[in-house]
Amino acid sequence: MKKEALLTEEKTLDPQDWSALNELGHRMLDDLFYYLETTRQRPVYSKPTARAIASAQQPLPQLPQDASAVYDDFFTNVLPFNTNNIHPRFWAWVQGGGTPFGMLADMLASGLNANVSIGDHMPMHVEKQVIDWSKEMMGFPATASGLLLSGASLANITALIVARHQANRDIKTKGLQAVKGPLTIYGSSETHNCVLKGVEVIGIGSDNFRKVPVDEQYRIRTDELKRMIVEDIAAGYHPFCIIGNAGTVNTGAIDPLNELVAIAREHNLWLHVDGAFGAIPYLLPEFADRLKGMEQADSLSFDFHKWMYVNYEAACVLVRDPQLHREAFTTAVNYLSLHERGLSAGPDSFTNFGMELSRGFKALKIWMLLKQNGLETYRTLIRQNLQQAQYLAERVQFQPTLELLAPVPLNIVCYRYNPGNCTERELNALNKEILMQLHEQGIAAPSYTLLNGQYAIRTAITNHRSRFEDFELLVNETVRIGTGITGIVG
Repeated sequence: MKKEALLTEEKTLDPQDWSALNELGHRMLDDLFYYLETTRQRPVYSKPTARAIASAQQPLPQLPQDASAVYDDFFTNVLPFNTNNIHPRFWAWVQGGGTPFGMLADMLASGLNANVSIGDHMPMHVEKQVIDWSKEMMGFPATASGLLLSGASLANITALIVARHQANRDIKTKGLQAVKGPLTIYGSSETHNCVLKGVEVIGIGSDNFRKVPVDEQYRIRTDELKRMIVEDIAAGYHPFCIIGNAGTVNTGAIDPLNELVAIAREHNLWLHVDGAFGAIPYLLPEFADRLKGMEQADSLSFDFHKWMYVNYEAACVLVRDPQLHREAFTTAVNYLSLHERGLSAGPDSFTNFGMELSRGFKALKIWMLLKQNGLETYRTLIRQNLQQAQYLAERVQFQPTLELLAPVPLNIVCYRYNPGNCTERELNALNKEILMQLHEQGIAAPSYTLLNGQYAIRTAITNHRSRFEDFELLVNETVRIGTGITGIVG
């Protein structure tokens, strides 16, 4: 068949007019820089309008649309109604706000469009550099292995798979039927739900996750942990892993990690530390004692996009035993074998250490931001957030109608409005209403949790844009809204 019969004109997705796209790109950059620069001037939350929601219900495009029109749709209907976790008073869940330089780094990574999985190219070496820096930051040995992932959820699952492989290497080929009795895993009742999902996904089953009670500071009770392990062994179960929390998601509680290390060694169990955000203060010399033992864990997960303020998505898992890590995931296939030279040479493929073969260039923004700011800048900002948490806790305790509901060991402050003479049910409904009004009025965006059945307004401070005055405003506005609802002046 002749070439002319196949196509009348060969197509590409590159622009016909590069200058027009260049102009549009500069407009996008200007708009986003202005958006970031002026974020404090806007409400922290804006509910999507009916028009904006309708714009996300368009028919599937069949024909090309002008790029400027597509961008206008984004600018009008998406940008004003985003999550807005870049705002100085966004303290919901545990979400970092990113940075302008990180935004540019993401643009560069997207422009390169590199698949950082295999091959002899610089993105592979940059990721290796970031992993080496991560090991140094967290006190892990230089011989350890690591992997960058989208978040702590996948980082935790990756670590659990390695832990399962250590428990029984036959599981990889024969499945869980290779184990004569059920495998059991242990963590406090405050362990993040993503770990429970991971336990289900890798076939252990949530019934075999032992939720260990916590003390009054929401830390795992090691006496109960020891008892559960001994009882499970006597009953024919196979304990294989302990999960330690370096900062629980509800209150920021730090488990006694040194004690967990000792228990894990005594029973030959894997110790994984979920440090999604709470591992980061390990960078502070004055804070390292509170996280002592974390550096002795068999594996550790943490997020760069939370308390390191890196733009989403950026997380890391570190594994002390690199050979075990590789064994858990590697599968020999002829189309991924390394060669002596050329593009097919290079470092050991990252696909040998995790599930993903297609992997974006997450490392670039981490690499660029660490170089731009240096660890001393991050230490200053982490200290600032810790001081802001203590300041907020003090302001809550100073107000007669506010009540602190949990200790504040890290950067999470849980409180409620309590004017007195209310039942717990009434207080829960009242504080839920206060939270929603804080959001709807665009004042601030804390989140919520239940602590011992009590509805808590939960403020998670991983925001480099927050100022002390913002927390003063939060306290005053909480009291104002609560007084307006109840009519009770404290």
